[in-house]
Amino acid sequence: MTQVTCKRTKAVQSHRIMPNQTNFYKNLYGGQILYIMDNVASVSAGRLTPYGTMTANMDDIHFVAPLPEGDIAHVETYVTGSGKRSMEIFAKVIGEKHNGERYLAATAFLTYVVLKDYVDPDYHLPEVVAHTDEEVYLCNGYEARKAGRADKRSSMKALISHLTVDLLD
Repeated sequence: MTQVTCKRTKAVQSHRIMPNQTNFYKNLYGGQILYIMDNVASVSAGRLTPYGTMTANMDDIHFVAPLPEGDIAHVETYVTGSGKRSMEIFAKVIGEKHNGERYLAATAFLTYVVLKDYVDPDYHLPEVVAHTDEEVYLCNGYEARKAGRADKRSSMKALISHLTVDLLD
């Protein structure tokens, strides 16, 4: 089985927080953070596999600190675990003030899947190898988070079976 380091899958984007991206309190909208995380995570997914992938899940989202207008948001993502066709990607957002001081603003885990149409039935993603303390810590928790997501999936199926798609009159 092939191996890929977390570092090899790392992607980083930096964004200045502009007035049109902020809420009434002049902080970046949470939805903007999620959009950027998902966009950067897609780059990490593409660094693990050359085949078509898509977002299957975004969970354990934590907004740790607000990102005020004018600050910089650095979004960093990398793969922290892989299975047959699914991978977990960790995302963190680091804020940077005008004076250069940095702070943790948000974290999340995203699940990406390789689309069946792109690979043979026996395809298996490369194994992910961690090196830094952060990578080792996150990769060591992958199997437990994966099992938790499987449990959530079955309860979500029950919830979905009770939902309607009727619009309000």
